[in-house]
Amino acid sequence: MKATTKPRKGDMAGMDMGKGVMVGGAMMTPDKDIVDNAVNSQDHTTLVAAVKAAGLVETLKSTGPFTVFAPTNEAFNKLPAGTVDKLVQPDMKDKLTTILTYHVVPGRLTAADLKDGQTLTTVEGETLKVSKKGKKVMLTDAKGGTATVTIPNIIDSNGVTHVIDAVLMPTK
Repeated sequence: MKATTKPRKGDMAGMDMGKGVMVGGAMMTPDKDIVDNAVNSQDHTTLVAAVKAAGLVETLKSTGPFTVFAPTNEAFNKLPAGTVDKLVQPDMKDKLTTILTYHVVPGRLTAADLKDGQTLTTVEGETLKVSKKGKKVMLTDAKGGTATVTIPNIIDSNGVTHVIDAVLMPTK
């Protein structure tokens, strides 16, 4: 699964590539891959545990590039009680993998690349719809749920991560 989207000049405008972006009490830097950045965020411990349980660490450490919409711990806490505990059980690995890969899009898409009305096809195979209001980026999932990008453009060595405030759900 190799994407062809490459960063273009100006994609990272406004980003100080040397310093990175502060997320969850840790500096996310462009010399680290998606997983190595996420592991350091106190706001993404649930996501990291889920990625490990689904066996997706190696995939998200590969060359990509990938665009990841990363739900925070608070986003996972919005799910019905017990959902996360159930999903990380070994017999739920397929369902967990489906949900997590629904948050990944092939290619390196910064917030500037995301256009109002755009449809993104996820690694899972279903689509997300992009909405933009000013600089605010929102995603609508297959079930009509929405997530807002709260921290855009975390540049990783193998892609881009955007922090979101809800867990997106595929139809499967």
